[in-house]
Amino acid sequence: MKYILVLDQGTTSSRVVIYDEKCRVISKAQEEFKQIYPKPGYVEHDPMDILSSSRSVISSAITRAKIKYSEIATMGIANQRETIIAWNKTTGEPIYNAIVWQCHRTSDYCEKLKKDGYENFIHERTGLKIDPYFSATKIKWLFDNVPAVKALSDENNLCIGTIDTFLMFNLSNGKIFATDYTNASRTLLFNIHTLKWDEDLCKLFNIPMNCLPVVKPSGSFFGYTSSDILGASIPICGVAGDQQSSLFGQLCLNQSEMKVTYGTGCFLLVNTSDKAIDSKHGLLTTLCCSLNDKPNYALEGSVFIGGALIQWLRDELKIIESSDETEKIAMEVPNTNGVVIVPSFVGLGAPYWEFSCTGLITGLTRGVNKNHLVRASLESIAYQVHDVIKAMEKDTKLKIKQVKVDGGASVNNFLLQFQSDILNVDILRPYNIEVTSLGACFLAGLTANIWNDIDMIKQFNTTEKVFKSSIDKEQRKKLLSSWHDAIKKALA
Repeated sequence: MKYILVLDQGTTSSRVVIYDEKCRVISKAQEEFKQIYPKPGYVEHDPMDILSSSRSVISSAITRAKIKYSEIATMGIANQRETIIAWNKTTGEPIYNAIVWQCHRTSDYCEKLKKDGYENFIHERTGLKIDPYFSATKIKWLFDNVPAVKALSDENNLCIGTIDTFLMFNLSNGKIFATDYTNASRTLLFNIHTLKWDEDLCKLFNIPMNCLPVVKPSGSFFGYTSSDILGASIPICGVAGDQQSSLFGQLCLNQSEMKVTYGTGCFLLVNTSDKAIDSKHGLLTTLCCSLNDKPNYALEGSVFIGGALIQWLRDELKIIESSDETEKIAMEVPNTNGVVIVPSFVGLGAPYWEFSCTGLITGLTRGVNKNHLVRASLESIAYQVHDVIKAMEKDTKLKIKQVKVDGGASVNNFLLQFQSDILNVDILRPYNIEVTSLGACFLAGLTANIWNDIDMIKQFNTTEKVFKSSIDKEQRKKLLSSWHDAIKKALA
């Protein structure tokens, strides 16, 4: 039996899943690490926490699986995207904390870039918007504010990379300095058409290209882990940013196939094949996972507040004790009694992109109770996903026929049924909702020749349940009208 180890390094925890060659989960381990908020709007991680928690969960998962390190045939990595680390090339030691994708310290600089007219130039080459979310402005901040970064760069002794790059460098004892197309495509420095670091973009941000890693397809042989560090030389053969890894895990490999990950927020990606579509509706163009050096593109849209709204009901309003109970509560009432919630706590993402608006609840009457609020909260997640999917259809000129789903909230049957009702498409939930790690598993296993081709892995991604629309056109129209009326109020 051949085993595949997948490290899923996320924003709040490091997680390992070990699969066998039939993609059965053999063991899991997870460990949270500290979130650091040095100033308002600043979000950081200690890179050594990321590394130590990753090594710890690898060890724990192997122990629980009752196998040896030498029995691991290959390793895959899925990681939080956009988060950036600078470290010493000689020692592997970080120079400063990781600056997390959520961090807004470069907001003023981003506004200056927009005023200076760089938005179209950057978008044409990267498919992205100018935003603190992406890596390049974070890297520039390091050069401008951490003297050791500039000093090491002058000595040609500086490494800068996303989380996957930092982990591979340290797990290989400095032998691997690489990333993949999907992670590189989120930096604002990578040209998604030429598949190379862009010299003009690097000059704009004043970032030396010699401190950036080699870029490879997601399914590639990246190198071996060091036996001194992990107990064996394990080939790393699959690397991808978490959302692209999820798209690959869902086997959305053809044009118009899409997935939604329901997490704290919701991430939607639709495969656009070899077409880099320039969105007119607030979406991002990004690279998909690939097993070769030919580009494959996706459109991506983000809903900022998804599962976070349910956390708000639990932690702030205290009207539920756990997210698990929301499905039952929502189904205790036939409707929301006219209540619509727009959870724009941090503004609205795609397709609206309005950050100044705040959340609101409309339709409150004396008869409204907590059941209505819980139901309206779940419905609001589905409404937001609906709006992003409709934007994707307008951009691609394609009709989405079905949506594959994953993420923590995808276990909620009410949410998925309402999502199907409001979209009038089939919603497919897989047996294994650990799709992010499954994508990295597929990439590593295919590259390491555990499986010969894509057809061999299709049997490992099976649908557990299909949700079909159960409401008529008029009811759908009425519900969407109420939602969009509420959106107009929030935007106003």
